[in-house]
Amino acid sequence: MKRTSIVSVVIAGVLGLSACARPAEPIGLEFAGATVEPTAPPTADVPPEPADGPDAELAGAETPDPPATPVPEPTVAKTQKWVKIYSGPSRKDVTPPKGIRTGSRTVELNATENQQIGTYVTDGAGRTLYRFDNDSNKPPKATCNGDCAKAWPPLLIKSPGKIFPKGLDPKILGYVERADGHCQVTINGWPVYYFAKDEKPGDFLGQGVNGTWFAVNPEGGRTRPLPDAIQPAPESPGN
Repeated sequence: MKRTSIVSVVIAGVLGLSACARPAEPIGLEFAGATVEPTAPPTADVPPEPADGPDAELAGAETPDPPATPVPEPTVAKTQKWVKIYSGPSRKDVTPPKGIRTGSRTVELNATENQQIGTYVTDGAGRTLYRFDNDSNKPPKATCNGDCAKAWPPLLIKSPGKIFPKGLDPKILGYVERADGHCQVTINGWPVYYFAKDEKPGDFLGQGVNGTWFAVNPEGGRTRPLPDAIQPAPESPGN
């Protein structure tokens, strides 16, 4: 074998070795009387220097947001025959009935603040609910029937019913059977009604009518009367 062939074989063997493992010591090769210096072994990986400046400080100061606390599902706080009264508002969207005369299987009651009359109760659509002084709460009894119920439609609940309150004690909620056989929602025993002349959420045009109709508060009581300057016109006698 020629000398050049021997040198080629040696180089190939050395290169093949360096591809799989890093040699511990440099290896010198001799070519026809000349010495070939080996290349320097690769340097160890060096981690990059940390960045300086405000961006680096900001990155170090950032912390992940804590996980949101899940809102618990309301539980059944009270049952009255076929109506379940829950401990709080429903987590699912409830679509209230468009009209005030049809009733629904699911009723929402919300405590609503107002500077003029104080805290009063609305349904899921924001419509004002009233109480009638000629009714009674011990025992619960609704006396507004016939033509009276046309002007003051009762808040009805159908079977099987659910009531979801927000800002009201579920223990004082329930229903009473009316003379026409329908069931009307009560707050602390007082039957609650709408006023037909209220056209939009937040209206309380029935406040103080005939001195017997008032927006109901979360305890079933009266809210405070409006100033005399904005008292609504009286309804016909008996209503």
